Amino acid sequence: MTDQHPWHDAPRVQLGHWPTPLEPLDRLTRELGGPRIWVKRDDCSGLATGGNKTRKLETLLGQGIQDGIDTVVTFGAVQSNHARQTAAACAKLGLTCHVVLSRRVAPPGADRETYESGGNVQLDRLLGAEVHIRDTDEVPGFTKSLLENLETEGRNVLSIPPGGSNATGALGYAVCAEELVSQCSNFGISPGYIVHASASSGTQAGLLYGYSHLDPSQKVMGVNVFHPDPGDLIDRVESLLTRMCEKFGTPARRAEVTVNHSYFGEAYGTPTQETLNAIRLTARLEGLLFDPVYSGKALTGLIDQVALGNFDDTDNVILIHTGGSASIPVYTAL
Repeated sequence: MTDQHPWHDAPRVQLGHWPTPLEPLDRLTRELGGPRIWVKRDDCSGLATGGNKTRKLETLLGQGIQDGIDTVVTFGAVQSNHARQTAAACAKLGLTCHVVLSRRVAPPGADRETYESGGNVQLDRLLGAEVHIRDTDEVPGFTKSLLENLETEGRNVLSIPPGGSNATGALGYAVCAEELVSQCSNFGISPGYIVHASASSGTQAGLLYGYSHLDPSQKVMGVNVFHPDPGDLIDRVESLLTRMCEKFGTPARRAEVTVNHSYFGEAYGTPTQETLNAIRLTARLEGLLFDPVYSGKALTGLIDQVALGNFDDTDNVILIHTGGSASIPVYTAL
């Protein structure tokens, strides 16, 4: 595409493999009997098993390096995919990395020691990050002390919010929207819906910001995986979209925020039986792995929406695979 858009001018550092593939899932499509299902393979983005945060880190660290940072501090739950990708990005760029992980999820079918040492946490350490695991109520005080100590050491620190979800990070998913427009054109398809897991709001806000410039009529469904009250997620997406518009320019018309809460289950990080079934089904039909926390719940939503007939008005649906398979070993129910 030749038109200049706001995300083209943002500082960026190359971390991922772009564009990620857009692939049909024809065996799953035949099994479900609905519209043709496509998957946008952001699990193939690079950075130590990949994932959606790689896009956000390109803009976050691009700006940070321009500002002269030498240290990154970021946050997440114990099995954070974002922390793992941040650790990998810092290793690649020669930056010191601290990840502050909170015990906000009860170890699901694994003992605490395994949950706090395997999966993503093992990779965080392998990649050279300083890993700090704390109870959720201890995180604010610990973070304050950590940042003060780093300042005393003369470090130039970039503090990245959970999920990399601020206006700069979310811009990475405007780039994804542009990739999708180009890929859909090449395949000759017009997707009725784009479905993805939504938690810290950056992926959804970035997609909507991109599509507001490219095609405001495109329907994007965020499957809520984090917020007990889905209204909180809608508010976060709207707020982040507003900040993006203030920072990078307002499109002529904003795309609509749509959140589906039906697949949240009992809590963040706790897969439903339907999610476990959906992960097994797609693994055995397509050889494709989804995680139980994020992408698996989005997959559950897509499968159920097809079964309900809610996608009958379209020939094609795209699921964005946001990664996360590194956490599968600590989810022994699979």
